[in-house]
Amino acid sequence: MVKNKIIIVDDHKIFRDGIKSVITIEGIADVIADAGNGKEFLELLKTHEPDLVLMDISMPVMNGVEATKKALEIYPDIKFLALSSFGDEEYYYKMIDAGVKGFILKDVGIAELEVAINEVLEGGSYFSNELLRRIIANVSKKKLETSSKLLSKRELEILTEICNGHTNVEIAEKLNISPDTVKGHRSKVLSKTDCKNSASLVVYAIKNKLIEI
Repeated sequence: MVKNKIIIVDDHKIFRDGIKSVITIEGIADVIADAGNGKEFLELLKTHEPDLVLMDISMPVMNGVEATKKALEIYPDIKFLALSSFGDEEYYYKMIDAGVKGFILKDVGIAELEVAINEVLEGGSYFSNELLRRIIANVSKKKLETSSKLLSKRELEILTEICNGHTNVEIAEKLNISPDTVKGHRSKVLSKTDCKNSASLVVYAIKNKLIEI
């Protein structure tokens, strides 16, 4: 069985070596190269063809935002999963806009790392639960006009409550409707936005500026 190929980009060699060992020992994928910054990574792409890149956000010389943008302009099929540390929150929208498909914390466990990698490789998106909580904690007032042509006012309300981390029952109580009605609206929102789950909806909401970090 041919394994997926990964490049790790981070400015700390000890971290790169550590995550490379985990991925290799656990048989998650083949780590074909690593780089200490975005510029080094772009040079690697001249001779390496990764399926997925684990991309740090804050790095010297060239950061993850710029490196991701430049790489996808030339190699649009590469998948990117961002490596996040505390304090990176201000870059989340920029990374999503650049083209990353998910975010995981650098201290992520082995099981979650494998799930995140597989989810992104299969064409989905992934946010670690902790990162979702951070984003949700910083949700500001939604901008209804941005997606008014796609979603109804009620659907936008449902989307906002999902981004606030509320369950169907909690949303139903807040909006004074039944949980089944909320479930129906949630399904329509997922269909209209081409999202697969709540994490994907958060990505959609951020990318379309329905919420702000």
